[in-house]
Amino acid sequence: MPKSRIKHSLYLLVFTGIISCQTSPNKLPILGEREPITKEVDGKTVVDTLYHTIPDFAFVNQLGDTVTQKNVKGKIYVTDFFFTTCPTICPVMKKQMVKVYEKFKGNEQVMILSHTIDPDHDTPEVLKTFAADLGIEGTQWQFLTGPKEKIYEIGQGSYLVTAKEDAEAEGGYIHSGAFILIDKEHRVRGMYDGTTEEGAEKLMKDIDILLAEYK
Repeated sequence: MPKSRIKHSLYLLVFTGIISCQTSPNKLPILGEREPITKEVDGKTVVDTLYHTIPDFAFVNQLGDTVTQKNVKGKIYVTDFFFTTCPTICPVMKKQMVKVYEKFKGNEQVMILSHTIDPDHDTPEVLKTFAADLGIEGTQWQFLTGPKEKIYEIGQGSYLVTAKEDAEAEGGYIHSGAFILIDKEHRVRGMYDGTTEEGAEKLMKDIDILLAEYK
């Protein structure tokens, strides 16, 4: 098995093993580490939970516009990491993500954020062409670029997936094949194998479950 697929599988196993709430058929788990906190409510001390959340970010999309958490406020979104010259799993991932895009196209509560891990090559102009070749219109699916250190930091430190340069990897970069589902509170609610049809189908079903939570 190629190194990229091995690391991808390991990260999925490790991260999905850290579940911070019970799963029910009508509610998704909240993934990631959690921390108990105490606070005062109506003069009483109560114990609450501080969940792992995605921090503020600022990247540039395929249209040259700055994208921050303000753009996903009040929305759920799916994110992943790729690069346009990827010779391995990226084409398969994008084929599966197109299915997700087509299913939720026009739904103002759902967005997709795809981060390039090769910003030196993947300028906004390159990403715009890449998006057009996939048949993507508008800004519901954003293709993001920015400083390498910021992309790698949010990938590995916040979304908790592999995203970095690796001279031994095909194409010079290594990244996870995971699709990550984020809720309106910026919490991770699911991770899915973006290289398989089964992973994409499960993601789409879980997006429907998550949307129902906010009704």
